[in-house]
Amino acid sequence: MANLAVEICGLKLRNPIMPAAGPNSKDADILIRAADGGAGALVTKTVSDTAAVIPRPCMASTNSGFLNAEKWSEHTVEHWVENDYPRIKEIGLPVIISIGYTADQIAKVAPLVKPYADAVEMSVHYVGTSMDPMIDALKAAKQALDVPVFMKMSPHTDILEIAKACERNGADGLAMINSVGPCMGIDVRTGLPLMGSENGYGWLTGRTIRPLAVRAIFDVAQQVNIPIIGVGGVASGEDAAEMMMAGASAVQVCTEAILKGPAVYGKIARGLDSFLDCQGYENASDIIGLTHEVIKNRTYTTEAVPPVWDGADCIKCGLCRNACPYNAITIESAVVVDPSLCFGCGLCVTRCPKNSLIFK
Repeated sequence: MANLAVEICGLKLRNPIMPAAGPNSKDADILIRAADGGAGALVTKTVSDTAAVIPRPCMASTNSGFLNAEKWSEHTVEHWVENDYPRIKEIGLPVIISIGYTADQIAKVAPLVKPYADAVEMSVHYVGTSMDPMIDALKAAKQALDVPVFMKMSPHTDILEIAKACERNGADGLAMINSVGPCMGIDVRTGLPLMGSENGYGWLTGRTIRPLAVRAIFDVAQQVNIPIIGVGGVASGEDAAEMMMAGASAVQVCTEAILKGPAVYGKIARGLDSFLDCQGYENASDIIGLTHEVIKNRTYTTEAVPPVWDGADCIKCGLCRNACPYNAITIESAVVVDPSLCFGCGLCVTRCPKNSLIFK
């Protein structure tokens, strides 16, 4: 077994998998189940100075990803202080309390959560062009708290500059990315939007946004010296490994936990352990930022390099052949890639369920 323990800003995690702030972290009861399910740390649903009024319906699983019109907690911060934070603190895992949104709201909320927080995650969900609202909120949190403050980053087009500004102004770490949107889905049977929000809009989460999250983490990790917690579409141990190779020190899980329940954290942690073992890594920390190093030795080419077939596990399912737009693959007793036809696009490699096609 690999050593899954990681440390972030002094927080010691038994493994790098934790809930993200959302319906899957809505109260103490579900976070107790998350701990029992194998989470390495706990993140609470975002609280602000008032309880959220949430439109219904507010969640939908679609063939393009997961949509939600969720807001912050439907309970007041006072309710959390009285009913939830003390119970969560007793669990014994590091507790990251999510708070939002403006500087004025943070100034009210931060002193109330302070006794229960091992760290705080700042959710601003701001997608405007000025950095001032985010930096003002960060400064308010830093003034009120003496624990690490993580800024949760929306997928801005200028996310690099925002990340560097957060670091300059005292952020201890980043959580990235937040949901993507606004987006919209329509129930074609009724013509009505899937979300019950006034304009029918929601926000996209889940596996669909993971490539965007990985790219953002990869870019930002090269520009800042503070740790990153990866968020966005983690559903397996290999997904977690991908984010960590991009530069994340740990990952958060939301959509998969909503769909599969709190046991998913342990399942992902075990999947990460299995991956590390198979690849010969002793520690989860060994893969943090790995891609930044190995990409330096990659040979950039525009020439077609056909993949090589390793028939040991091949089940001759035909997915590679059916997906090839160049008709370069035939399957008989072996899978044969015709180098005169192969474009080297790599699609067949990613379609193979047994990893029997590889680039040397």
